[in-house]
Amino acid sequence: MSVNDPARSFCPCCRKPIPAHRNIPLFSWLFLRGTCPDCGVRIPFRYFFVELLTALLFLACWLLHPPSTAGILFVMMAIIVAVTWIDADHFIIPLSLTTGGSVFAILASLVQPNSLKLQDHGHENATWWQAPSEAILGWVLGFFLLWSVVLFGKMVFGKKRIDFDEPTAWHLQDSTETDPVSFHIDGETMSWDDLFYRKSDELVLECSEIHLNGEKIESGLLKIRESAITIPSGKHYELESVHSLSGTAQRAVIPREAMGMGDPHLLGMIGAFLGGQAAIFTVAASAIFALAAALLGRVGFGKPLPFGPFLSLGAVAWAMGGWRLWLWYYESYLSFG
Repeated sequence: MSVNDPARSFCPCCRKPIPAHRNIPLFSWLFLRGTCPDCGVRIPFRYFFVELLTALLFLACWLLHPPSTAGILFVMMAIIVAVTWIDADHFIIPLSLTTGGSVFAILASLVQPNSLKLQDHGHENATWWQAPSEAILGWVLGFFLLWSVVLFGKMVFGKKRIDFDEPTAWHLQDSTETDPVSFHIDGETMSWDDLFYRKSDELVLECSEIHLNGEKIESGLLKIRESAITIPSGKHYELESVHSLSGTAQRAVIPREAMGMGDPHLLGMIGAFLGGQAAIFTVAASAIFALAAALLGRVGFGKPLPFGPFLSLGAVAWAMGGWRLWLWYYESYLSFG
């Protein structure tokens, strides 16, 4: 779904359209006491909380920055709030949001260059191209800073090797109306999209038994890619021709990602809005936030951890005064030097 198709908001339970007087942020949820008046289903509190959080972030931007800068930051705050919840729920950062935000930030820098340097309002007499250039450089620095982490992480953590004490059953589960193709082994389910994030990703199974389309074939090394498989004899099969695939394996080499590519695009957008220094600050702050969440809330121990919410926190920290900490550190470093 998009923001304009269907044209009106609707209850996901009874599917009835929500009229305008029941769709007022915050007030409608309170007036309706958190329930749909048509079918009585509960409206999750998260809707109210996200609306309240967005309003508070807008208010903070308005109080801390000049109106023209605050208006630009409104857009960034709205995007990172949406990205935070989407990434937390689905481990996805929509590129349509971050790309659109990046383009807006670069264009907005033509109108209000000071949003790029909250710590240095020195663009008033600058040439017209200086601020857009810094916005583009901020995007480049933010994107490639995390892209290098993705690349290094793939090199170091890109394969998970599992040796089983005895042959362990595995199978491919075909897609349904609600679920994509998935791979099942030893009680674990892995989505096809998570396994084959890159075209070069390959799932390798050392099999003691293989059943392809209901027939038993020779055992050995089975290689599975996003759209094709290679059986031990070296013969290739397109995935579309594979109706069923299962067997037992003694060893598995499973592809994995240390970080998704949505995170570099998000940091690139932050750099475009706030500048290259903010991108560096955001990475450092997000690492601290993620570590605190892991230690205090035991988030991510043994499980994938969405990094987008912590990047968003880092960007908010910069916009809400974190740049003062950065400036203090930088000036202290120069004084010490």
